[in-house]
Amino acid sequence: MATFLYKLGRLSFRRRRYVALLWVLLLGGIGFASSAAPAPPADSFSMPGTEAQKAFDLLDQKFPAAGAEGATARVVIRAPQGEKLTDPAPKADVQKLVTALGKGPQVSSVADPYKANAVSKDGTTAYASVAYKVASTELTDEAHDALTKATDDARAEGFTIESGGDAVEAEQEMGGSAELIGIAISAVVLLVTFGSLVAAGMPLLTAIIGVGIGVSGIAALGSVLNLSSTTSTLATMIGLAVGIDYALFIVSRFRAEIAEGREGEEAAGRAVGTAGSAVVFAGLTVVVALAGLSVVNIPILTKMGMAAAATVAISVLIALTMIPALLGFAGKKVLRRKDRKAAVPAQGAAAGKPNLGTRWSRFVMRRPLTVLLVAVLGLGAIAVPATSLELGLPDEGTSAPDSTQRKAYDMLSESFGAGFNGPLMVTVDGKGAAAAAKSVGASLTKVDGVAAVAPAQVNEAGDTAIMSVVPTTGPSDHQTEELVKTIRSEAKAWEADTDSDVLVTGQTAMTIDFSQTLNNALVPYLLLVVGLAFLLLMLVFRSILVPLKAALGFLLSVAAALGAVVAVFQWGWLADIVGVDQPGPIMSMMPIFMIGVVFGLAMDYEVFLVTRMREAYVHGARPGEAIVTGFRHGGRVVAAAAIIMISVFSGFIMENNDMIKMMGFGLAVAVLFDAFVVRMAIVPAVMALLGKSAWWLPRWLDKLLPNVDVEGEKLQKNLTASPPAEDDRELEPVRG
Repeated sequence: MATFLYKLGRLSFRRRRYVALLWVLLLGGIGFASSAAPAPPADSFSMPGTEAQKAFDLLDQKFPAAGAEGATARVVIRAPQGEKLTDPAPKADVQKLVTALGKGPQVSSVADPYKANAVSKDGTTAYASVAYKVASTELTDEAHDALTKATDDARAEGFTIESGGDAVEAEQEMGGSAELIGIAISAVVLLVTFGSLVAAGMPLLTAIIGVGIGVSGIAALGSVLNLSSTTSTLATMIGLAVGIDYALFIVSRFRAEIAEGREGEEAAGRAVGTAGSAVVFAGLTVVVALAGLSVVNIPILTKMGMAAAATVAISVLIALTMIPALLGFAGKKVLRRKDRKAAVPAQGAAAGKPNLGTRWSRFVMRRPLTVLLVAVLGLGAIAVPATSLELGLPDEGTSAPDSTQRKAYDMLSESFGAGFNGPLMVTVDGKGAAAAAKSVGASLTKVDGVAAVAPAQVNEAGDTAIMSVVPTTGPSDHQTEELVKTIRSEAKAWEADTDSDVLVTGQTAMTIDFSQTLNNALVPYLLLVVGLAFLLLMLVFRSILVPLKAALGFLLSVAAALGAVVAVFQWGWLADIVGVDQPGPIMSMMPIFMIGVVFGLAMDYEVFLVTRMREAYVHGARPGEAIVTGFRHGGRVVAAAAIIMISVFSGFIMENNDMIKMMGFGLAVAVLFDAFVVRMAIVPAVMALLGKSAWWLPRWLDKLLPNVDVEGEKLQKNLTASPPAEDDRELEPVRG
């Protein structure tokens, strides 16, 4: 592989105008296609095989007018001080509000609080439920404006009005500020690392082009492949991060080759042949991790993973071709200004003071056991909170205290009980649904944890009924989850008695099923990702212990990151500093999402750092010397790459959305632990303790595994054993 990539790098360097033009035309063409393509479809959140999804599908079939998956809004009304909503004047104003809500665009129905028994016992608070014909992602601006105007008009009459539900527009959605902060910090880090504005600009330019092609491709194919606009979110985050990293690795190696006195084309070829090989396999691990999200069997996660994997693949191709092309345009401008004047810049540097990577690796090698114990025990201590991990999905009870969603949530909890914020929907399907639902409803009232059961609604065919069940506890409360399990277990007896199918659904039940689906998929996903990556790393390093060490170190860093997330977002430690409004359960997709993303990124650092060690080792260096060589050339680059990654993710901590904030914090601390504790401390300590054993591979396995030559051993032999030029060959007499 190294030989092929060497030739590709030289070709891209020579034909730089054509290569650059090709990528620019590709970006323009896909961008034009995306602008001309139909609008992407709306998100369709589904979980095949779960009971909640089966019930939703049933309601779509039996209650088509109800819009089971349509958006909803719950408008909470509180009377002025000293008045009651049951008084004639306030009651007339509330009914006026209900009428105004019903006239809004895309509204299917509005439940009158007085007819739906939605007035509190003290008469001070009521709520009107608004159902829409379409999902929340399909609501128009006119629909949002109509809802806002109706509530504002009622508020002007002296009522306290707050709204919740997925039809209510969020006060602050994730914008581009997080990405801009990450790019700005990345630019500073690159400038400090390279000391050259040109060299610092290359990774940013190619990363933006790669993300642009990936996101435009998602938009262009959205209607064909049913890719919603949200699939580009993960693609943007990961594509930007790995795009900068991969370009950083190759530019850094090019500078090192130039520093050793090689000409530009040869330096580009060697940089792509060596660092490019590491980029290919690092990219493969990221692709495996992201594509592996399909095992969760949640379509939206599968689409996000595949879209991000495709963007990573594009980033790899750009790093292998466009970076050497840009290096051809830049020439020695990628070097520091003081180094451009020197014939062989690196010679003076090599003879001077050892760099920080060299000094650190030698320090670790002198005390490998101490460093290993401190690092492992430290990460282990941080991981302790993860043992009390509670999973769930954020609800409006975790929204910002000053948001209308949070105020509506609190008002309902105070006046009706916490369970009114997360009612369950029980469906009864079968002949004689009305009688069956009446029997099931009577049984439901006797179940512990049920606060109220609404009268059943039967469809026109009379074969399906639905009823709302209000728990005594809130939607994110563990007791509510237990209630759902209890109802489902007892439903088997009710089904036998009524000869019907009884299913539990609703947003709360869907959230519980979502968490359970992710929990069930976690171990298979972990085995798949770690197993395939282990095979890839064994192929790269020709070793068993090095991939094993990489995998175990990754698991340790992820456990520590989860511990930090639990401590901050669930326990509330440092909540004011991070900006957590309300501690609560950890988002269900956080563990599996973190495993997928961080594993791929962590393997980037492992491959780039240890490949340098492997390269030195196969070229004759002793194990200790190989470790020092790896850190001398790769330590600074890996540290810069990690800081860039952390800055990109940390930008999302500043968002006013707890879910986004949690993602950004979790990924940032995971990269921090993995890059600076696992890769920078545990890796050299373990490698020093193992010595030559680190590179042990059974002979029979060595023969089975193909030699992909990531470290460039074959390339080096080919370059040193090149045949003489045609003009230099001696003529031999022909003997006849």
